[in-house]
Amino acid sequence: MTGGGEASYKRSPRELVCHAGAGASAGAIAATFMCPLDVIKTRLQVHGLPPGSGQGGSIIISSLQHIVKTEGFKGLYRGLSPTILALLPNWAVYFATYEQLKGILSNVSGDSQLSVSANMVAAAGAGAATAIATNPLWVVKTRLQKYLI
Repeated sequence: MTGGGEASYKRSPRELVCHAGAGASAGAIAATFMCPLDVIKTRLQVHGLPPGSGQGGSIIISSLQHIVKTEGFKGLYRGLSPTILALLPNWAVYFATYEQLKGILSNVSGDSQLSVSANMVAAAGAGAATAIATNPLWVVKTRLQKYLI
């Protein structure tokens, strides 16, 4: 406790918004780079193997080639919008919760630097909170992407 009676783990709203914004931004960038693989994964789940994939070589490469040939480069990013809409709150919740939990654990232990196990507890707690808070978004995202792909 600090002299003013306020626990040291309290993060200001500005700090939490900064962590949430950084997490959301990182999630959007990662989703953009990984979208072609997500498209391939979803198509394989929904439609099975693409034509010509049994002729040797990588299924991923042949899937990428098939999408680009039939739909153009834009086809690799089909379904990106629902993914971004689900990822923004996902990573915002995760990073804001993770920072808050690290602060609480730091205050409880009295150490300014957390142990590996304390960081793992904070990460697990943040992951659980994120899964609970954003699961409905992932259900909607998956259903939308199924129809877009």
